[in-house]
Amino acid sequence: MKNLHTTEQVESIKSRVQSVQRNNPRNWGSLELAQALAHCSAGIDMALGDIRPKRRFVGRLIGAVIKPLVLRDDKPLRPNAPSVSEILVPNPQSVESERARLIAQIDRFAAARTHCSTHPHAWFGRMTADEWAVLMYKHLDHHLRQFSA
Repeated sequence: MKNLHTTEQVESIKSRVQSVQRNNPRNWGSLELAQALAHCSAGIDMALGDIRPKRRFVGRLIGAVIKPLVLRDDKPLRPNAPSVSEILVPNPQSVESERARLIAQIDRFAAARTHCSTHPHAWFGRMTADEWAVLMYKHLDHHLRQFSA
């Protein structure tokens, strides 16, 4: 399964991050490119425990059922999937600064390997380092596909 603990997938995602441009068509959602890049960096902050969102009520109810469905295979996240509000960035820096930060965050996550957050995910609850690696790959892929990269 594709994840951010695999060197090949890390390099592939970083290449896609480098290739995405402001004039790439947005296929869904309302995020501008700089916002999406900043949001992806914040997602990695969450995976590493730097951002610790509160557990959502609906996540407590159905998270245990949804998590294995999301993480079981390489099927991409669906367009307009719900997000954790704590990782939405309303006022990002420039596309280039957010791109550079995201590349650094991807490298930081890949280097952490087994040191992911033990804080429960807002929707899915407790996650292992391997689950975080799959989710972070899927999250990045989701937003890169959003901008045709």
